[in-house]
Amino acid sequence: MNNTYARILAIALATSAIARATTPQFLPIAVFDFESRDEALRDLGSKVATLINVNLSTETNLVTVERAELEKVLGEQELGLSGTIQADSAAKVGHLTGAKVLVTGRVFKADKELIIVCKVIGVETSRIYAEMVKGTAATPLTDLAADLARKIAATVGREGETLVAKAESREEAVARIKKTLADKPLPTISLKIAERHFGGPVIDPAAETEIASILLQCGFTLLSQASAAIPDLVISGEAFSAFGLRKGSLISCKARVELKAVRQNGEIAVVDRQTSVAVDITEQTAAKTALQNAANELAERIIPQLTK
Repeated sequence: MNNTYARILAIALATSAIARATTPQFLPIAVFDFESRDEALRDLGSKVATLINVNLSTETNLVTVERAELEKVLGEQELGLSGTIQADSAAKVGHLTGAKVLVTGRVFKADKELIIVCKVIGVETSRIYAEMVKGTAATPLTDLAADLARKIAATVGREGETLVAKAESREEAVARIKKTLADKPLPTISLKIAERHFGGPVIDPAAETEIASILLQCGFTLLSQASAAIPDLVISGEAFSAFGLRKGSLISCKARVELKAVRQNGEIAVVDRQTSVAVDITEQTAAKTALQNAANELAERIIPQLTK
């Protein structure tokens, strides 16, 4: 093991322990346009979703996914922004946006009442909870949306443990990855991930550090950029983080990591991406933790594919 990656490993282990001990649990949540099939209510679905999103963004334990980003991601995957979200679709949306909880629903009239129903869906557990509000035609839509947002926030706060899968320690995750590798021959790897925050370069890349650490613990040989040896696999990509929002003394940052692994013969072994959100009392630490979390999830998916 060369000195460069030995240092990376030491830094990664230390930062991982600190992140697990100090990072508060904030739940990223995505709100879809509500269905509104009645012609007279056709434009209410989007308005309700926007109002609920705004109200949820004021909750101290929630981080909302930006509507513009949600539309872009779902458009790329040919998934409707409104309508019923199934368990497999929910998992895909969560993977692409970093959301742990999804909210979808309907707006309709029953006799003289305006009724709004919603489903609160756990991306990781597929657990679903329902909430409802109703009013008359004279009831302001802002009041109904605010009332439903409060119910959604209360449900997430009360049922958080069933909506989100139990957190796994880093050591458990690495052990599980090593188990999938079994006695397979491990290729030598060159790793380089360009990272930026707010358009500025990162001196000690968090995503690259995390993936390098996990690769080393799994028994892979990593070659530095200065090595004359030709690696069996070249893993490259980019990662970026950005300020999310501030709630009191806490700051949230969102990060995205994109990776590609190419074999010596030019064959692309794997391409993947991951988004994550993290919170801390400083922007720099929140950004690095978000990058680290995204890299950790990516490593778990891509490393087993590197030996094929």
